[in-house]
Amino acid sequence: MDTKITLSFEKETINKAKDFAKKNNISLSRLTEYLYDQITSGNYQSLEELPIADWVSQVAEGEASYIKRTDRKQLKDEFLKSKK
Repeated sequence: MDTKITLSFEKETINKAKDFAKKNNISLSRLTEYLYDQITSGNYQSLEELPIADWVSQVAEGEASYIKRTDRKQLKDEFLKSKK
């Protein structure tokens, strides 16, 4: 059974992901589901352990990096600021 979620990304990232999905004859939703399935099927303890696949270079500019933030208030403030 499918469940809906709402995610926010940079517009350019979404456009690149849509192009990638279209070229591979898959919907953006199914691509996202596939990626989450790959991430959660492994036994990863942290983002640093997560393998970076070839598709990252196809949808990202420059080197991929993960920014870890633990301050929920900061995340909320940044999110709300980006909506203005």
